[in-house]
Amino acid sequence: MRYAILADIHSNLTALEAVLADLSQQGGADEIWCLGDIVGYGPDPHECLELVRSRCKLCVAGNHDLAVIGKLDISSFNPDAVKAIRWHSSQLIESETHFLADLPQKIVKGDFTLVHGSPRQPLWEYILSARQAEENLTYFNTRCCLIGHSHLPQYYQCDTTCSSGNPQEGNSFLLSASRYILNPGSVGQPRDRDPRAAYGLYDSPTATMNFQRVSYDIVSVQSRMEKVGLPRWLIERLACGQ
Repeated sequence: MRYAILADIHSNLTALEAVLADLSQQGGADEIWCLGDIVGYGPDPHECLELVRSRCKLCVAGNHDLAVIGKLDISSFNPDAVKAIRWHSSQLIESETHFLADLPQKIVKGDFTLVHGSPRQPLWEYILSARQAEENLTYFNTRCCLIGHSHLPQYYQCDTTCSSGNPQEGNSFLLSASRYILNPGSVGQPRDRDPRAAYGLYDSPTATMNFQRVSYDIVSVQSRMEKVGLPRWLIERLACGQ
């Protein structure tokens, strides 16, 4: 079985379509899993929700997914994020609101636990260090945990302690008998100074994860964001990947 792992799409249809096209060129996947934040920030909430609903076998809720439907307090979001959340809230139709409201915060599938932020705090915690990874090991029972939220492709390999690593694009990363916390990076708003869309591709027979990067038409997304009046910083940051 092959599994494509997507996170932090953030209403960026052009990036999502580029990822799905690249996935097809890579031979496709038996299942596509989504780690949350389908909406927020970008200009295409309807189209991204439609694609996720039709293509993704599993999907967990992200903090933006629940914020746009009023199920999460937005007082801790930065002002630009709040403006985007309010715009998204005004755009969603009833069926989309129900879909987001029904998303679970955690899913366990075989060797994998799926969350948006962390197993300890599925909506809010950013795992950015080996110490945080170690602290989260007791909060999931599977060998691997898949996370998003930080928009950074990363892995944490844990035996007695955890070590962190930055995956190399296109290289097959072998998952040994250790435990792992894995972040495929962001489809719609990367923050590792590489503006290309990111996703993961896991092959179960070989126990390998590939961290993929895909170029897409950023200018067209920025134009649509500007047209609907989304904040300037959200528009500009797409081009620099931060």
